[in-house]
Amino acid sequence: MDNKAFYKLTYGVFLLGASADGRDNACITNTCIQVASNPTRIAIAVINTNFTCDLVKKAGRFAITLLDDSVSFDTIKFFGMQSGRNVDKFEYLTPSKDAWGMPYIEWSACAVLSAKVLEQIDLGSHTLFIAEVEDAKVLSANAPLTYADYQSRLKPKPAPKAEDKKPKAWRCRICGYVYEGETIPADFTCPLCGHGPDDFEPVYA
Repeated sequence: MDNKAFYKLTYGVFLLGASADGRDNACITNTCIQVASNPTRIAIAVINTNFTCDLVKKAGRFAITLLDDSVSFDTIKFFGMQSGRNVDKFEYLTPSKDAWGMPYIEWSACAVLSAKVLEQIDLGSHTLFIAEVEDAKVLSANAPLTYADYQSRLKPKPAPKAEDKKPKAWRCRICGYVYEGETIPADFTCPLCGHGPDDFEPVYA
């Protein structure tokens, strides 16, 4: 199976923020869709190992920032490629807060939605949250960043492999999972976050 086919699905790129037990955190997700109207309901999917997933479960709500096409890869990397279990992502950043205290950002963003969780379903690698949108705000007139645009334009291309060195393993840049071996199969899928070989970096001896 060619996992690059999934890059063609028309996802967006979002910042999911939640607050519970005195901690604010946010992570990157590409899964948020409107599934009903009147009342408006959305569905989001979050990696189970993400600290933000735990906070959403505890808070029973979240804010989701719709990132726009001006966002930098550094912002994606900061929120999406390190864990809030190890780093306080808002130690030096002051997030905006919605009426329920959920954090979101206003830079490189075109809108924010505030939602209350109605149902959650464990999908194995992810949890699917069905939520009712209780507030929404437009933040800019910029176009939203699509997942396809992130893959083709924003995401850095892998560096050429060194000819004189062979990797001993491959590390997922998204969740940190390590695949042992000199080569990684073209159809490999990360068992933790579901990403393919393009999101793995070599680990040299």
